[in-house]
Amino acid sequence: MSEVRRERDAMGEVAVPAWALWGAQTQRAIENFPISGIRFPRPFIRALGLVKACAARVNKELGLLDERRADAIAQAAQEVAEGKWDEHFPLDIFQTGSGTSTNMNANEVIANRACELLGGQRGDKSLVHPNDHVNLGQSSNDVIPSCIHIAAALAIHEHLFPALERLYSALSEKAKEFDDIVKTGRTHLMDAMPVRLGQEFSGYAAQIAWCRERIEATLPRLYELALGGTAVGTGINTHPEFGKRIAETLTQATGIHFRETRNHFAAQAAMETAVEVSGALKALAVALHKIANDLRWMNSGPQAGLAEIRLPALQPGSSIMPGKINPVIPEAVMMVAMQVFGNDVVITAAAASGNFELNVALPVIAHNLLLSITILANACEVLASKCVAGIVANREHMERLAAQNAILATALTPHIGYDKAAEVVKKAMAENKTIHQVVLEMGLMDEAELDRVLDIRKMTEGGFVAGVSGGG
Repeated sequence: MSEVRRERDAMGEVAVPAWALWGAQTQRAIENFPISGIRFPRPFIRALGLVKACAARVNKELGLLDERRADAIAQAAQEVAEGKWDEHFPLDIFQTGSGTSTNMNANEVIANRACELLGGQRGDKSLVHPNDHVNLGQSSNDVIPSCIHIAAALAIHEHLFPALERLYSALSEKAKEFDDIVKTGRTHLMDAMPVRLGQEFSGYAAQIAWCRERIEATLPRLYELALGGTAVGTGINTHPEFGKRIAETLTQATGIHFRETRNHFAAQAAMETAVEVSGALKALAVALHKIANDLRWMNSGPQAGLAEIRLPALQPGSSIMPGKINPVIPEAVMMVAMQVFGNDVVITAAAASGNFELNVALPVIAHNLLLSITILANACEVLASKCVAGIVANREHMERLAAQNAILATALTPHIGYDKAAEVVKKAMAENKTIHQVVLEMGLMDEAELDRVLDIRKMTEGGFVAGVSGGG
């Protein structure tokens, strides 16, 4: 049997593994919530450490903590933020809806580590107390919502935005590279008027840019922090300047302009900002799904599909069909999008679970929101580097099919009218002839004018070619 030490909380004595930095309340939660094995992610634990470190510094400035104790707490909390003690955060995300267990997990780990830094023993609450010192001026009810905001903001700035920039750049480069390649456009998966392959890729790049704009639009609300509201939003048992000062201290620590919420009651009871951010992330997931699916279709074949582009060959695609290569990156990206769709549903339901002064589904909001940010960022990275950057266009194939496209007759409507153009299309398809051939056979236009009107490159540049209606 492994060695244990005895720690106490308000409910009595608890046996804690001797090696563990956590204490009695964490141990009870370990035993109470053996549900999923899913722990709070690294970005959230980092945010917890930052909050506790900044709280210690603010409480020292306010004269509420002596310098020696405050500095030890700040150092221990910074170690938590840096990931030094992640193994000491074992709690399941499916726990008390306020996240109190995880807040106390942080308080106990930091208190015990601070005791060691001060030369004392773990569990010596007279030296550093998890509630009275580490949690001073705070409540789980304002800490956990704040950590959701802090963790999400940091993950967006440090991980998601750089990944979006790389994907945008990769798509934009392909838009330039493919700008002179004319291909058949498609609507309803059916042949439509020509577009340039570069125009399609410019659309993909614009989707990513607009998704970033949507996410950026949510950030002002994400930067607002509930800290300072404590138990129910009134700020009981905290200094009136604590909320403002800790937001300023967190800004200095992260470079992100956090600020005290405009209304503590809303900040703790309602999590609509998480829903708003999740909605913007869902929009990105929708865009990625569309882009990835288009690439998958254009790559289909290579002999019996569209075969317009070739994606990088990354791995064998079949355990039974030799030589088969599949579009694995687009498929992975599409599955990421599906997961984000599901995460958004959970976040929405969880955010609707506010009762009076507190939301009671905070841990699951934290898990799903941070998961969405993480997998979207990673998906953008692999889509850019392992897929988009290596795309090769099958120019001759696309241009040949574009020139044979019967829907090119659309360009004839200003000259011969809609009905006559429809007759041309029907005849061309029935007799397997080109539009050019049929129009000349029917004597509808002279060849020089027909050549001018059926310039497929000019068709991709927009505008209206005037003509004399011939019957429409």
